Amino acid sequence: MPFQSNGKRNYKAELAWEHSKKKNRVKDRAARNKARAQAGLKVGDPRQADHKKELVSGGSKDKSNVRVVSAKTNLEKEAKRKQKPIANGGLAKMFKRGK
Repeated sequence: MPFQSNGKRNYKAELAWEHSKKKNRVKDRAARNKARAQAGLKVGDPRQADHKKELVSGGSKDKSNVRVVSAKTNLEKEAKRKQKPIANGGLAKMFKRGK
């Protein structure tokens, strides 16, 4: 990790970097945390909160747009979304094989 030395993570430096270089990253993380809370997921729960219609596709942050799914289901959905413009994507083949 870039903000780690001697096996210890420097959270202050990491947060300062996020605020200065990746401004949307902080807002996106807050939106994900809010979706988890709305779905009733606790820390350590293996399931994930999934937006039925993705935020990047114009989906809302409302509770009605959030559902609880397994991590595998959510990752497959994200991979499919990212593979749409690419024909015969490698990740899509991997998920079809069941790996």
